[in-house]
Amino acid sequence: MAARSLWRTRTKLLVVGTSLCGGSGAAFIASSDDPSTTLKLCTSIPVRLYRNTVTAASIAFDYEYSLLGLAEGSSERAKVKHEVHLRSAQKLQELCFKNGGIYIKLGQHIGQLEYLVPEEYVRTMRESMLNKCPVSSYEQVCEVFKKEVGEMPDKVFAEFDPVPIASASLAQVHVARTHDGKKVAVKVQHAHMTDTAAADTAAVGVLVNTLHRIFPSFDYRWLLDEMSESLPKELDFLVEAKNNEKCLDNFRKLSPHIAEYVYAPTIYWNLSTSKLLTMEFMDGAQVNDVAKIRKLGIQPYEVSKLVSQTFAEMMFKHGFVHCDPHAANLIVRPDPSGKRNIYGKRKPQLVLLDHGLYKELDFNTRFNYASLWKALVFSDAKAIKEHSAKLGAGDDLYVLFAGILTMRPWKQVIDTSVDHLVIQGSKEDVSELQMYASQYFSEISELLRRLPRVILLMLKTNDCLRSVNNELMQGSSLESFLIIGKVSSQAVLEAKRSEKKSLMKWLKVWLEGFSVEARLWVMQFALWVLQVRNSLTL
Repeated sequence: MAARSLWRTRTKLLVVGTSLCGGSGAAFIASSDDPSTTLKLCTSIPVRLYRNTVTAASIAFDYEYSLLGLAEGSSERAKVKHEVHLRSAQKLQELCFKNGGIYIKLGQHIGQLEYLVPEEYVRTMRESMLNKCPVSSYEQVCEVFKKEVGEMPDKVFAEFDPVPIASASLAQVHVARTHDGKKVAVKVQHAHMTDTAAADTAAVGVLVNTLHRIFPSFDYRWLLDEMSESLPKELDFLVEAKNNEKCLDNFRKLSPHIAEYVYAPTIYWNLSTSKLLTMEFMDGAQVNDVAKIRKLGIQPYEVSKLVSQTFAEMMFKHGFVHCDPHAANLIVRPDPSGKRNIYGKRKPQLVLLDHGLYKELDFNTRFNYASLWKALVFSDAKAIKEHSAKLGAGDDLYVLFAGILTMRPWKQVIDTSVDHLVIQGSKEDVSELQMYASQYFSEISELLRRLPRVILLMLKTNDCLRSVNNELMQGSSLESFLIIGKVSSQAVLEAKRSEKKSLMKWLKVWLEGFSVEARLWVMQFALWVLQVRNSLTL
């Protein structure tokens, strides 16, 4: 009976996929903007749909069949489950690479969901999705150039390297030289990406919704909604160019104290279109390349501080946030001014790349998010509950929300010790997080369903930054949380001061600011003591 039920589940998925394949071609022909490529695309899209269905059916069948009859909580079930997770992650990885485009983007998202997805998926996706993306042929690159600017690359530029230096889910980057001798990076969108994106998103959506109906605990619809909203913006490189310039303008106007240490490439507007982006070539070390950073005469500790400061300013003060800060999008180079720190080491400058995915936080969201992080840093349980509820977590899931943001259990979140949020990156820490992810899977899914999409993107950004800092510091650092506490507190106080208040309320805000400064000073002193103790130990 159980075997027949499993077979019916697999058959349902295959039937859905087959019907999709049959109907997708006609729909796509009707909506295509480029009739010359319609036939080619109409044969490739059903193939991808079929792959989706077969992979989903195979994974679902593997879980149900392999775990059948194994006692919950038994060591045998845990061992088999690990093996199924690993097999399924590899199947999903293979599907993403075969289909390309938004599927790789989806794989990258999954690789950042360590609080929800089993470790085997996270590790498999992280190891492959950032550095092993498919590459478009030079002929395909020429096709994009011809369509966008009417010329071949070697006519538009004095020099153009046909071999890309990097490839991502939506585009790849080539080195070129302009006719006036300037070295530039040219971002070229993969051919037909815009044409296939809508159909691929719809296909993934049908499968995700079908899996949710068959397996109610599998609910990734929120992730699909976010991709559907953000993908069209990421596919328009002129939007990316505008984001690039707005980001730097915000630092100059709103955060002048660190503007010198944050940079983004200059855009060559006359050589850019919605599918081609020409920008200043940037040289330096990838933010997770600790060895190269040291060779440049820069301390990784200084880079970690700068990354934390940069994104804290964006989230809590600017309300305009780069939401894809994985290691490949962050370059470190010595500050061009030649400044050095007190140890004689060169000060770093952080170069932000790939500005396609940004989110704007309105005043209330920015205020509540800053207030929440202030409360997390200062172990204020009442304020954590209040601002979590205002951000959409509700009165019942605020503990879980705090845990996802900090990757710490509640007892540690509200611990009053100075380093209560610091993660050492030990095996015990990792296993504890995975246990919570497994134990509270349905509650986490419900929380992610409730939260506004802008907060979901903040979670993704938070995960990326945590990963970067872990590689720089082999775990999170107290200094990072000190910076977050300081910038979030400043943003909250600035928001309160901007409101018209009575003298008593103004005095209350002033006293709150004094109290925050005092607490931050205590934390800074504790950090200094720890640093001295560690240096003496070494």
